[in-house]
Amino acid sequence: MSGSSFGTIFKLSTFGESHGVAIGGVIDGVPSNVEIDLDAVQFDLDRRKPGQSAIVTQRKESDKVQFLSGIFEGKTTGTPIGFIIPNEDQKSKDYDHIKNVYRPSHADFTYDQKYGHRDYRGGGRSSARETACRVVAGAIAKQILKLKGIEIFAYVDQVGAIKMQGEVSSEVIEQNAVRCANMNDAKRMEDLIQLVRKAGDTVGGSISCQILHVPAGLGEPVFDKLHAELGKAMLSINAVKGFEYGSGFACIEMNGSEHNDSFNEDGSTKSNFSGGIQGGISNGMPINMRIAFKPVATIIQDQKSIDSEGNPVIVGGKGRHDACVVPRAVPIVEAMAAITILDFMFRANAVKF
Repeated sequence: MSGSSFGTIFKLSTFGESHGVAIGGVIDGVPSNVEIDLDAVQFDLDRRKPGQSAIVTQRKESDKVQFLSGIFEGKTTGTPIGFIIPNEDQKSKDYDHIKNVYRPSHADFTYDQKYGHRDYRGGGRSSARETACRVVAGAIAKQILKLKGIEIFAYVDQVGAIKMQGEVSSEVIEQNAVRCANMNDAKRMEDLIQLVRKAGDTVGGSISCQILHVPAGLGEPVFDKLHAELGKAMLSINAVKGFEYGSGFACIEMNGSEHNDSFNEDGSTKSNFSGGIQGGISNGMPINMRIAFKPVATIIQDQKSIDSEGNPVIVGGKGRHDACVVPRAVPIVEAMAAITILDFMFRANAVKF
């Protein structure tokens, strides 16, 4: 299977399946002699792990990362960083009923068509469990970026039809189960998720992400534009159906005289409809993105489908799944943003250690 690596210089390759022995990865391109806070890496994994609150899947995984190489006495050695995250709470029998059945809107059918053989337990390689590996690499990337003053934070700004209305407060993101940046809106979103979960259904949502203090000049025209790579990074995350940056789709209803970002004398801009990127290159303003997630495809309801022979079947939802994926996706979005930005900084020879 190709396509399991992301990045050019700072590069992550992942391996493993949802119900295998472990998932893991190899991170290339990390400079030597960089101090790594392993507790901070585990903290980000804990933000993504299942079973952390009443509104997420109750699969119990500690998600304790084990580093195999590349870090010695708390510092990077400059060699590939290898790591694994053991799988501890697989209940593969929950998936026996779909061994030869295609679940609607899952990767079952497409994996069968491409490979002719698939691991049906929890989705195998197509499972969002793989994203834990991205969080490890992203946590390391965030620590390196922080040395250069670059900060990344993401938060849930919509669940179903409930949009965040109040002021953004980064301090409250980790103080509520939804990871919304406004506590009042978080309560409304949590109530909706609980209501949908009790009905055996799922609901979508969106995450906003901001990257602050990015230097001007990152991006490689023409095909490796910064926003194009950020888009690829976000769209590679399970359940993502949309990506926009800056003014996004709202620009359709604007005139150029309104949309253009006028310059200040110091090179900053009076507005930021460009989202921190112009011509595919960062301009020094905050990079802001919004990522849309679909309702999780696994629902605890009977659905009509077909089996591998094309016969009509009824698929019953079983297992432990999220009613809404966005609360656990926040650290994944941050991770993919960090991996992308750090890779571009290395490509631009902008980071020296």
